[in-house]
Amino acid sequence: MKHRTVAAWLSAIFAGLGQLYNRQFIKGILFIAVEILALFYFINNLGTAIWGTVTLGESGSHFEKVNGIARLVPGDHSINLLIQGLITIILFIIFVIYYVMNIKDAYQIGKQRELGVAANNFKGTLQYILEQKFAVAFLTIPGIGILFFTIMPIIFMILLSFTNYSAPDHLPPAKLVDWVGFDTFKNLLTLKSWSHTFWGVLVWTIIWAVLSTVTTYFGGMFVALLIQQKVVKLKGLWRTILIIPYAIPQLISLLVMRNMFNGQFGPINQYLAYFGLGGLPWLTDPFWAKVTVIVVNMWVGIPVSMLLIMGVLTTISKDLYEAADIDGATNYQKFRIITLPMILFSTAPILITQFAGNINNFNAIFLLTNGNPVVGDYQYAGATDLLVTWLYKLTLDQNRYNMASAVGIIIFLIIASFSIYNYRRTRSFKEEDMIQ
Repeated sequence: MKHRTVAAWLSAIFAGLGQLYNRQFIKGILFIAVEILALFYFINNLGTAIWGTVTLGESGSHFEKVNGIARLVPGDHSINLLIQGLITIILFIIFVIYYVMNIKDAYQIGKQRELGVAANNFKGTLQYILEQKFAVAFLTIPGIGILFFTIMPIIFMILLSFTNYSAPDHLPPAKLVDWVGFDTFKNLLTLKSWSHTFWGVLVWTIIWAVLSTVTTYFGGMFVALLIQQKVVKLKGLWRTILIIPYAIPQLISLLVMRNMFNGQFGPINQYLAYFGLGGLPWLTDPFWAKVTVIVVNMWVGIPVSMLLIMGVLTTISKDLYEAADIDGATNYQKFRIITLPMILFSTAPILITQFAGNINNFNAIFLLTNGNPVVGDYQYAGATDLLVTWLYKLTLDQNRYNMASAVGIIIFLIIASFSIYNYRRTRSFKEEDMIQ
């Protein structure tokens, strides 16, 4: 039989045997050691992991009387079982990938031996990895970190949305959690007490994302164009003054604004009263609270767009404007034909990112209004709550983890679908190959 076939079959029987056959002894021993450790771990944990993931436990913690004394009898913790099951299953998938790579490696080295090329020793293998596969090797550790600290929590959240994990009836360790399929999504979208809140918060989230993105983007564009005018002196001073709201931490800015817009003691209402105009319920009326958060977000967001667009303006060739002057173009025509298309071309991907970020703009809402004022027929949500702040309240305040997970999935679907669709339609994406 050919070397490649023998080596591949030996590695398929037990990882590392093919490497030993190919006379790569240190590599083979390491592969064998990894498989022994993996087999020991999976023999002790894989069955329990699958059982725990499928059943989520059989009995919760409870008290039993022993000799007249009530004692706590530990039971199954459904969430711990689910997490442990996920970790074990992910490790098993990694092991399967490792096993396939082990077979492929033995096959390739065996093929080289058939061509008369001697197999690398351990030092040669390390040198090959560092020189030829450095990028892959370097990215392996952060890749595993992303798998466990980013992808696994996302999978965990998705799985929670298919359970009844919520207070007070299904909260471990006293109570078990059960799989309920799509009941959580069904309740969220059709059960009146939940659907009314969901659709109300969703509509406001979209309105907020559109208005906050448009106002900050075009507001920043307007300010940037003003500063770039030749008649404006001390441009550096104006840039410094206008960037201050962005330089100050949002925590400070938003809490100060919250006090300024206070309906009873805030200085804004006091000034209005001084001029005989009367105060406004900035933070206590649903309509005015929404107006307030949009205005305050402009104060925080316009400097960011201003800096971005000023950078784009400096890259536009002056020859274009000189040619337009020769053709007799007006200032408006130069803006419409030259300036605006160049700005949109360069900033369209960032504009999409800003829209996605505004859907999840937790700070602006939570620090300014905490989602209030309260709406009587909403489930744990206020008039200015976004989906992300409602999710926060459902999770940390109400322990409605299954419902919060469903909301999180919907947020992801909205942002991902919008971002991908719109980015692929931008000129930046379509003309990417032309630029390179």
